[in-house]
Amino acid sequence: NVVMFKPPTQGSISGLLLAKAFDEAGIPAGVFNTITGRGSEIGDYIIEHKEVNFINFTGSTPIGERIGRLAGMRPVMLELGGKDAAIVLEDADLENAANQIVGGAFSYSGQRCTAIKRVLVVESVADKLAELLQVKVAKLTVGDPFDNADITPVIDNASADFIWDLIEDAQEKGAQALTPVLFDQVTKDMKVAWEEPFGPVLPIICVADANEAVAIANESEFGLQSSVFTNDFKKAFEIAEKLEVGTVHINNKTQRGPDNFPFLGVKGSGAGVQGIKYSIEAMTNVKSIVFDVK
Repeated sequence: NVVMFKPPTQGSISGLLLAKAFDEAGIPAGVFNTITGRGSEIGDYIIEHKEVNFINFTGSTPIGERIGRLAGMRPVMLELGGKDAAIVLEDADLENAANQIVGGAFSYSGQRCTAIKRVLVVESVADKLAELLQVKVAKLTVGDPFDNADITPVIDNASADFIWDLIEDAQEKGAQALTPVLFDQVTKDMKVAWEEPFGPVLPIICVADANEAVAIANESEFGLQSSVFTNDFKKAFEIAEKLEVGTVHINNKTQRGPDNFPFLGVKGSGAGVQGIKYSIEAMTNVKSIVFDVK
């Protein structure tokens, strides 16, 4: 099978370097092909081209939905957005939870579909967890990625403006800024509680119990991943069964995981299952040949 790779406009240089790496590794000419350009100008053409018989897309949910419509009867694999929740119960190891949440929310400046994008914490430990998060987030460095800063510029001005709009909306509606990127007292009427920022901002939402946490988590249009922090493993698995997501991490941050693991989203977070075995199966056409011996 040959591949036609269309990187995003902002990541075109990375896409070309990937193609160069495959070439230097000895892949035959014409097997891995790269096309650059704006998706709005060339994307639809590629998707609808009659020679394309499988479409694998990573990106936003609206674009994924459009690709699904344009693909028609051809198979697609879509890895889309997320609003991954970290659910923290009253018996959780709060120090570990805080470490995992900060790592999960702010690595790559939050520009990951699997980034932790909201904290749903039981009210009895909410203040303590907020205090721990505040201390740890305050220690994050801001600057140039080449200096290994923790929080770096996001991909473009439009992304920065979108994140800033979420922050302003939350503050206008009463959210408490513990740091410029960490907000406590976030409520369900705030956009940051539901929309994917794809950047370094983390809301803390207080809940009465695990049932309310699950209800808020499942109310999202997305269903990629969730984390559950508790020392009651029976309860952890009960919650995991109820969460409408592709993957649940217990006492750890949401993340991609090893390539042999299944990686998938439900609802607005995608279609199909990635992972070495699963991707190969998805990209294979099964044919039955029946030989009748007389």
